[in-house]
Amino acid sequence: MAKRKIGVWLIGAWGGVATTVVVGLCALRKGISETTGLVSALPPFAPLDLVKWDEIVVGGHDIRETSYLAEAQVLLEQSKIFNPSMLSAISSQLAKFDKNIRPGSLVNVGAKINSLTGPASAKYRKETALQAVNRLSKDIVEFRTREKLDHVIVVNVASTEPPPADEIRSWTWSEVQTSLHSKSPSLLPASTLSAIASMQSGCPFINFTPSLGSDLPGLDEYSRACRVVHAGRDGKTGETLMKAVLAPMFAARNLQVMSWVGHNIFGNLDGKVLDDPANKANKVKSKDHLLTEILGYKPQTLVSIEYIQSLGDWKTAWDHIHYQGFLGTPMILQFLWQGCDSVLAAPLVIDLIRLTERETRRGSSGLMPHLASFFKSPMGSSEPAFAYQFQKLMEWVEEVAHESK
Repeated sequence: MAKRKIGVWLIGAWGGVATTVVVGLCALRKGISETTGLVSALPPFAPLDLVKWDEIVVGGHDIRETSYLAEAQVLLEQSKIFNPSMLSAISSQLAKFDKNIRPGSLVNVGAKINSLTGPASAKYRKETALQAVNRLSKDIVEFRTREKLDHVIVVNVASTEPPPADEIRSWTWSEVQTSLHSKSPSLLPASTLSAIASMQSGCPFINFTPSLGSDLPGLDEYSRACRVVHAGRDGKTGETLMKAVLAPMFAARNLQVMSWVGHNIFGNLDGKVLDDPANKANKVKSKDHLLTEILGYKPQTLVSIEYIQSLGDWKTAWDHIHYQGFLGTPMILQFLWQGCDSVLAAPLVIDLIRLTERETRRGSSGLMPHLASFFKSPMGSSEPAFAYQFQKLMEWVEEVAHESK
């Protein structure tokens, strides 16, 4: 079989999650890392002929100016998540991928993200939404051509934007186009412009963030016209994963959840961005809707997210669940979830890249609901329970494996 060459284009390419993804891919390519944490490395996925580590080339957009090695060193020094020998072994490959990073878009990203802008991206502060789409699309196409890639998977792992105006959430593709070509400033956020640029370039789009991205009818319509797949939103890595597992237990045992409080603290760049109330509102909404959907009623809930700089990339979630049992007896379940934010997210991003690339080879277009288990707010899926979502993924695996025989 001829060797493939697949591009991965990361939005927020030098952020903590993206850097951990790229370090992980390079380490796997070198054979100096295990596949622990990768769903796609489980035995049932073996017959699917998923993309291999040495077949992947990385590029992307970022509004900051740094390098993969520099960002990896920050994670090493502040959060102790890499080791120096690993970074030394892959430093030359990291430098090659750095050459593929281009300035990102600042359209409607909000004041907090805007404050992180480096000189190269600052040159594009005054570009219109349409100009941004065309520039971003051109970068992706040039990357695909220059590297002679079979195709490119675009993944948004950038910081969370403020919530968009409610009116655009229902826009058709015609309404999106009207906004793009209007002389008035567009309401479309940068994440959606990246999604449009991706589809315009003939590339699948994955939104791993709570930002709007492709989550509006017009973008699903456009994806089908462009014959590309898309998925999202907001990677399910920690506290919400626990909710998706525990809430069905309360529902199945007919235990009444009276209140569920979740308190989250972490100190990385995403935490700094989420310290802004506008950006935080988008993330809290993504984390808080799950319980009502699973339980069928709304208990009292509170979700808090606080930036604690000293924690670095380490995240702690403390949840307090107050529930009522037989004979009206009130009881309590508490759990503490501690993990490294980027290390929890990175393998899921790699899984999504591999699974999206495989679905692209099948010639599919539109939403990929079988990937719902990876997201807090999965597009195309109305069932929020993790076990059900994972079952749907395994059904897809069986279907593709059967086709491969």
